[in-house]
This record gives sequence, C-alpha cells and structure tokens, in this order.
Amino acid sequence: MRISDTGDLWWKSAVIYCADVQTFLDSDGDGTGDLRGLEDRLDYLNDLGVTCLWLMPFYPTARVDDGYDITDFFGVDPVLGTHGDFVELVRTARGLGIRVVIDFVMNHTSDQHPWFKSARRSKDDPYRDYYVWSPIEPPSTKKDVVFPDKEDSIWQLDEKTGEWYLHHFYKHQPDLNVANPKVQEEISRTLGFWLELGVAGFRVDAVPFLFARDKVPGVKEPEAFNPDRYLGDVRNFVTRRVGDAVLLGEVNLPYKDQKTFFGGPDGDGLNMQFDFIGMQNIYLSLARGDARPIATALRRRPRLDVTSQWANFVRNHDELTLDKLTDDERQEVFDAFGPDPDMQLYGRGLRRRLPSMLGGDERRIRLVYSLMFSLPGTPVLFYGEEIGMAENLDVPGRLAVRTPMQWTSGETGGFTRAPKRRMTRPMPGGLFGPDQVNAADQRHDHGSHWWFMRNLIYTYRQQPELGWSHAEILKQPHRSVLAHVCREKESGWAMVALHNFGADGCMVPVELGDLPAGTVLVDLLDGLHEHELDAHGRIELELQGYGYRWLRVLRPEEGPLI
Repeated sequence: MRISDTGDLWWKSAVIYCADVQTFLDSDGDGTGDLRGLEDRLDYLNDLGVTCLWLMPFYPTARVDDGYDITDFFGVDPVLGTHGDFVELVRTARGLGIRVVIDFVMNHTSDQHPWFKSARRSKDDPYRDYYVWSPIEPPSTKKDVVFPDKEDSIWQLDEKTGEWYLHHFYKHQPDLNVANPKVQEEISRTLGFWLELGVAGFRVDAVPFLFARDKVPGVKEPEAFNPDRYLGDVRNFVTRRVGDAVLLGEVNLPYKDQKTFFGGPDGDGLNMQFDFIGMQNIYLSLARGDARPIATALRRRPRLDVTSQWANFVRNHDELTLDKLTDDERQEVFDAFGPDPDMQLYGRGLRRRLPSMLGGDERRIRLVYSLMFSLPGTPVLFYGEEIGMAENLDVPGRLAVRTPMQWTSGETGGFTRAPKRRMTRPMPGGLFGPDQVNAADQRHDHGSHWWFMRNLIYTYRQQPELGWSHAEILKQPHRSVLAHVCREKESGWAMVALHNFGADGCMVPVELGDLPAGTVLVDLLDGLHEHELDAHGRIELELQGYGYRWLRVLRPEEGPLI
C-alpha cells in the first residue's frame, strides 16, 4: 500500500475516541458538560493522537434514556449548546486533523417526538405510518426484549387508539417504520443535514433493528422493502453527499451475519463494524489466562473487502456485553471480573470498566490495550480509558461507566466549577477517584498510563499498514500466549505481535518461513532493538508474565525505521 491510500479510506488507520458531551467538560459552571467544553479539550485529544472524535447523542431529548430518546433529529440540546457551538467544534477539530462522527439513532424516536405525538392521535393521522402498529394483541415477545429488567414485551398498547406499537427497546422509544418511503426520506434529510454541517460520518445505532423487516401479527410484510438493499441506498446517499464519509455500525451478531451488513463481497454496506465477538473472547482469555479463545475468534473473523474494516474495542458506553459467549463461559468472566450481582446487568454483561475489573493491575491493563492496537482494524477508545478511569456502581444501570471525565485531582475532578451536588453524575471514589486518577497528573508523569497509551497510539499511527492487514495465528507451545502476524499483501509489510495472558514468563518460538537473508525483527515498543532470524526465519523470544511485544519484520532492502 501507499501512504496516499490512507487518505481515501481514512477510517482504516484512524484512532477513534468516543466522548459523551454532557460528561466531558463543563464550560459554563452549570454542572453539565457542553460543546464548548469539549472544544476546549480538542488540543488534549490531538496531543493524545486521536484522529476521529465520535460524539454520543447531543440532540434534544426527553431525558429518559441518556440522550437516546430523541425529540428532534435536527436539533442540539440547549443544555449542551447551540448549532453554532457544534459548527465551531467541527471546524476547530478539522483544523487539528480530527474528523467528527456523530451518533445516528433513527431506529426509534422518543414518545415525546412531534411525529409520535401526532401519530397516536388517530389511526388516520398523516404520521401514523411513521411507526409500526398492530391492530391485534401480539403474542408474547418476552424473549425478544433488549432490557429484561425494564420491559416484558416489545409491543405496547396505546390506550387512545386501541392498537399496539412496536418498541424493541424501551416503551417510551417507539420504533420507526423504516419500510415507509416517507421515513426513508426523513432519514436522508437528517443524514444530509449533519453532513452539510461538516461531520465525517455516523456511528449507526442498533443496526440489526434499523435495517430489518418488522413483523406485525396478521399483517403481510411489505414486498417492496428489502432491508439489505436499503442499507446500500443509505451508503450510496452518504457517499454522494461526502465521498469519504464513514458508516460505523453497532452490529452485535455472529460473524456470518456481520458479513451481510458489510454489504457482502462488494462491501457496499457499512464501512466499519465493531468486533463484538473478538472483544468478548479477549475477556474470556483474560479470565482463563489462556489465549486460545481470542485465537479461535481471530481465525473465524471473516476477511473483508478493501473498503471495509473491523473496529476493535475494549469496552463501549453500554454494558460490557458477553452475550455471544456460552452460559458457562459467561459465568467464568462474571466470576473473574464481576462476582457481585450488582456488577452484572441483564444477565449478559458487566457494568464495569477494565481497570477495576483487573484490580488496577497495570501489567494486565497494558497487555489488553497493546493487543487491541496490534489487531488488524481500527482502535476505538471510550473517554477516560486513556487515564484508566473506573466505574461508579452507585450510579444505576449502564450509566455507571458514564461518569464525568477526571481532569484534575480536585473534588469535582476539574470537570466543573459547580458544586459537587449539581454534577451530571457522581464520580468514582477510593482508588479510582479523581485524586488518584486524573489527566493532569498523568500528563506530567512519563511512566503513567496516559503516556503508555499516547506512545501506543503513536506507534500504531507510524504503522498504518496495521489497519490494512490480515492476522495469521502462529503456532507455539504456550496456551497463555497469543502469537499473531499481521501482513499487508500489496507491500509485503508484516509485524509479529506476542501477548502473554499468563503470569509466568516464557520463551516463545516464532517461525516466519522463507525470508531474505539479513531480515530482522525490530522491537517497536522497546527502543527499536533488532533481533536476527536464522536461515529458516526462526527465532526464540523472551516474553514476561503479562508481557507484550510488537516486532516489525524488516527486510534488508527496506530503509531503516525512524
């Protein structure tokens, strides 16, 4: 590959950082973060090495589901700022080389959205078909609910009209009828509006629900609507408006189904998808001290066309879902990292962050991030990961991990000038409180987690081929060790990565096959030290307990690394 390739498909070598506007930085002292506060910290993100900022919902909301219950898809929540503030944020970010993508949440609206308020007035209302209605009481759908602690059905009776409306999530979030051409037009108008304001793409929420045929009891599915074709239409619309815009999809499905959402072999669907399977198996490997679960997942990971990409992540803003593990495997992870029922959620996930799950063990924490950045794909960070923030279990549900960013050691962590009682959410305390974990202290300490993450990001960015490569699992005798080589076919670039999930050190044999005489392995994370291979492309390398190494394969005809 050529370096110019990274401009056209910029998302394949990006570093994405997810931020929640309301919990990032409060600029006006009202206790809630805002767009101006986030803009003031763009230089911080630039210094860290972030190239793409993903914003969680900042739209007007009914304030029931932390911003995902939207009342106006074209608006900005006045508590967070104005359209002018948003445009300034995007413009300033662009000047620093940071693209901005935003959450696109049009599987549903709030029940306070003007469309739904109108739709429930009568069966003849012009907005009635914007939503999905059943004239008869649907059979039990208890097994289909997403939030079993809050709902027992995906249908809700509307008393005024005597019909049931569909809601895959909460009852106050009625699903839009995406098969309706008028709704499709509204989706295009919304996407086009934000693209005109300068966004570089969208993180598409709840993709399997958004692009699906909704089944209504006793009603025939619309033959004209093909959800796969419609996904391609959305992709085409976005790229017509902005040629290099990206669609990053939340698709928590088995790999074979994810392949469909990429658009099949032509890759004309989503540009990127989160690798939920890989993420869950990383935690299983951590719980067991055994690299085989993640090795198996990587072997099963489908190869993608050149325009498509996996997004690698350690956790996101929701519960740490473990739903694709077996019941026994999930229990292993629960026992290791969340044995208290209060740490678990929905019977399928954990409401904790990595540092607290690992008891603050810096060796294991760094191992995990080294692995994430070394895998083919694009790394995605959730705000606060770069300093090792933890959760606050006193905050209910999934919001436990969405606590305010810890900037300084002060009582409110430098997040706000407002009194502690007026903060959006309380911060963690104890070993992970702002007096112990904050950005200011860590930026002045070159041995800190922040500096480790910064150096890791810069090493990743110096090897853009990582985002264009495929992983091969190398054979070696240690169950605790994952040895993989990333290869970029066109240039011949290759990098070996070793990660030890066990506490004991070991010697790892690496065999790379026929290579030109004089080929060496350059240790990218240890001063660019060179290691010579024998005539058969073999070497034995030391790996400490919970150790990790990145080793660039450097052939004699290549220039020195700088």
